[in-house]
Amino acid sequence: MVLPEKPEQGRNTMNRYSKRTIVVAGHICLDITPVFAGQSSKLYEVLVPGKLITMKGVDIHTGGAVANTGLALKILGADVTLMGKLGKDAFGQLVLSALDPYGVSKNMSVSDDSETSYSVVLAPPGIDRIFLHNPGANDTFGINDLDFQTIEKASLFHFGYPPLMKRMYENHGQQLLEIFKKVKQFGIATSLDMAAVDDESEAGKADWAEITQKILPYVDFFVPSAEELAFMINRPLYERWRERAKGKDITGILSIEDEISPLGQQLIDWGAAVVLIKCGSRGLYFRSADTERLIRIGARVPSLVTWANAEAMEECYKPTAVISGTGAGDTTIAAFLYAMLEGYDWNRCLKLSSATGACCVETYDALSGICSLDQLNQKIDMGWEKQRLQLNNWVYDEGLKYWSPPR
Repeated sequence: MVLPEKPEQGRNTMNRYSKRTIVVAGHICLDITPVFAGQSSKLYEVLVPGKLITMKGVDIHTGGAVANTGLALKILGADVTLMGKLGKDAFGQLVLSALDPYGVSKNMSVSDDSETSYSVVLAPPGIDRIFLHNPGANDTFGINDLDFQTIEKASLFHFGYPPLMKRMYENHGQQLLEIFKKVKQFGIATSLDMAAVDDESEAGKADWAEITQKILPYVDFFVPSAEELAFMINRPLYERWRERAKGKDITGILSIEDEISPLGQQLIDWGAAVVLIKCGSRGLYFRSADTERLIRIGARVPSLVTWANAEAMEECYKPTAVISGTGAGDTTIAAFLYAMLEGYDWNRCLKLSSATGACCVETYDALSGICSLDQLNQKIDMGWEKQRLQLNNWVYDEGLKYWSPPR
């Protein structure tokens, strides 16, 4: 007698689907990252006016949610189509040349009237990144740049970084709302990632609380960072964080119980099915809606009814070294979405996404550190060390290894 193969931990084999089609749309750019030679913990010691800084080289790669999340999903094993907008210029050719080997760029829009977006990423070791960003063609990206015939055949539609795309936030986010409404009419699962903006910019002055509240009933997986989220829907809280952080990383001073948890509940109340808040070195906050809302995600993804009414905090895994945070949030989201489509339960999805983020920061770019889910599962199950949290009021599950509020 042949015994059945033992199911992987955390995986619903009843819902194991074949390779799925995912459309990733939104912001794309060229990232130019000079490689610093020295180590410093103070920015003013590095960027001094008139100082000649000796560099080790430069890393040039695609950036933005379309490239980072989309290509990460492709590397993990998904069938991915990318939809972003480029200019017909040298930077645009560089981006297309980087995408072509993956076979994902046939639906990219190329414009004669726009220039390709780029970011110069300053990432001195031990210092959070600084971005010098030109929005370029992302500001003219609109609903007409999407191929809905292709989207209609997908299982999941992921949109990234609307705060960096002018047409997505102007007129109170009307085009962004129209996009998500139209996609949901096809019965497709949707996810949305956000981006940080300068509060003095046009995007920073948009009413993001209004935009977010309008769009969340059509967003199944909402995956912002804590800093982005508070800036958009609770500006007083964001200002308190800035004051408490005193110029340091905001994620280091967050109260998960008293600040992140209420934000998560607010997003569920506004209509999201699943909320994943990236909290930097503190980890990943997860919250899910009730069974009725999870069913409305649709039949093109594995059933998520066992995810209902969950709340948890997943700690970060310890990387072997922290080289750069470029793309870490995007690849974390890619792993979470892909694991979900592969039928893993929410607990294992969190672990796989946290593990992917840890692998990502070990490299300068967003993609070269990505491991397969099998490799990550093996490393996790062998006891990969975590950066332990201390949550005063929450309970730690020693078996499943996550924090949850007391019931």
